[in-house]
Amino acid sequence: VSDFDWSSIDTSHLPSSYKTNSWQEKELLQLADHFFQQYTHLCPDRKPLFIHPLNECGVQKFVSTTVRPTLLPYPDMYYWSGCASFVCDYLIMEPLKCPITPPSSLYSPTTILKYQRGNCFDFTVLLCSLLIGAGYDAYCVHGYATLEMCSLDQTQEVCPRLRKPPEVPEEEDPNKYRIEYPLQPQSKFELQQKAKKEKETEPAQEEESEEEVEVEKPRRDPLHGLRVHAWVLVLSGKRKVPETFFINPFTGNPHSTTDECFLGIESIWNHRNYWVNMQDCRKGCKDLSFDLSDPFCWEIMFAESNEPSQLPTESAEKDTDDMVSDPSNALEQWEFCMKPSICLASLLPTAEYENPFSRGKKVILYDKAKLEKWAAYANEDGLVERLTVYADSDYTEELEVKEWFKHREDLLYMREVNKQTQLITDHFRPGHPLLLKAHSYTSLEPETGHTVEFYHTARVDGLWKRFENATEMTEYFVGREDFLHTRHIELGEREKKMEKAGTTADANPRPIVQIKEYFHRNPEKPADEDIEERIFMVIDDIIQLTYHLELHDTIASQVVFCRAIGREKREDEIFLSRENTVKYQPWSSEKHKNMLHLYDLLWELREEQKELKQQVRDSEAEV
Repeated sequence: VSDFDWSSIDTSHLPSSYKTNSWQEKELLQLADHFFQQYTHLCPDRKPLFIHPLNECGVQKFVSTTVRPTLLPYPDMYYWSGCASFVCDYLIMEPLKCPITPPSSLYSPTTILKYQRGNCFDFTVLLCSLLIGAGYDAYCVHGYATLEMCSLDQTQEVCPRLRKPPEVPEEEDPNKYRIEYPLQPQSKFELQQKAKKEKETEPAQEEESEEEVEVEKPRRDPLHGLRVHAWVLVLSGKRKVPETFFINPFTGNPHSTTDECFLGIESIWNHRNYWVNMQDCRKGCKDLSFDLSDPFCWEIMFAESNEPSQLPTESAEKDTDDMVSDPSNALEQWEFCMKPSICLASLLPTAEYENPFSRGKKVILYDKAKLEKWAAYANEDGLVERLTVYADSDYTEELEVKEWFKHREDLLYMREVNKQTQLITDHFRPGHPLLLKAHSYTSLEPETGHTVEFYHTARVDGLWKRFENATEMTEYFVGREDFLHTRHIELGEREKKMEKAGTTADANPRPIVQIKEYFHRNPEKPADEDIEERIFMVIDDIIQLTYHLELHDTIASQVVFCRAIGREKREDEIFLSRENTVKYQPWSSEKHKNMLHLYDLLWELREEQKELKQQVRDSEAEV
């Protein structure tokens, strides 16, 4: 129930055109009244038309004169989606005083914008004014809708943020006669026992499902089909609109003209004319034709062609007869009355456009979900939207929380929080100093489990993902010239003697136990010279190489360099003998059996191991 007193609004600032009618408007109202009388005479069983309600000054105005085409100077307002989202966010919804009759008054868009509230007709007129100003073929619709749509009840709908994209149908296998073999053998006895158990549990499951259906099934509306609602009709053609559709002004969502939420249409109008629906709406709006030039489907008030109107035009007043019989004269008077008195753009400064929520924020309840919206810069952390997903319809047990941000220095734009696992995932836009794309964690403390994704095309090393915890680190690469795609590092525990109060992790790093690297196939090299896996066992001082396989190979070639037993290790010395070298190269060439070649290979691996250890330390510091 609205707590706003419309009778106390200030109308002194409004121009005289709002408080009186010019002689052109009086003749226009006379035409509208004449049309209304003929309609009630020919269609006595239909509800009265919404054609000339009172405005905020108590003056009777024709509904089409309330539509003021306006293009606001903001980029989003050039598109229907931007106009619709602005109207539903900027205005506060008020229900109709009587749900089965249209309102007795229709306020101007200037007043509705000033007080930021209104009923469905006020929402519709403002949205239609913006759409026509942006070049759309839009119309206000007076009709009937469901209880949920009229009362802005979206608790039975799925949140748009949670809707899954439509599935693309899989292409049929061209070889449809191919024999399909079972993936694994199945026991017939086990299948019989499983089917038997399912039959035993079916009655209990059916009872539970019936109870759930009874609980979730909405109650039947005694006023179904009688509830008055107003919305916007956008016809195809202008602005390259491919298909005619409806817009619900309360939510800003588009709907198909066959949507079952819309139960019928009485009339439509824009800033130039008024049409009455003459089609049967017993099946809703799904069978309606929206060809407004068809006189059997739509009765037009001001004929826009030389063809006479289908309704008789006889009247006791001669001047009214002359005007109705002469459509061009009526249209001329109409154009004169359509000159706007106040520009809507002047009533909406940039500050109010960027902060559309009059109550600070907007809360929308969906099926097991709650969506909260704020204006930009309303929160210090840049939060503009939060979606909370619940396990129940009472909104008590939280499952997941998603937050969206704007205008942050660190380029964070979305955060996902799993309330079951407490896993937090931050998403960043391109341009972050560390080239971050996403960061998943349960705690911001180091070595507690972090998964970081990068914009790899902007990195020199091609790193796109890194996972790190207390004992290991795994890095994934894309598009490297050396064909490296994965690096796995095993880390040991820190020395307890070094762990003192105030000692940083950099001063006491974790020892590197092992480094594994995996490479893609390099087609320019022979398989027995192209390394697939490289393992550096740092503590044990062992290096193991595994090469790729050719198509006809079954066992990969390997080379293992071990530490020399009984010999002290020196930093700049490499000791190589046949005893500390194990190699298995069934398809290798003669040069792989050359000790000098193995010596050069071992020297290169020692240098790369030093570089790798430094890279691991750099990765730890980056995390």
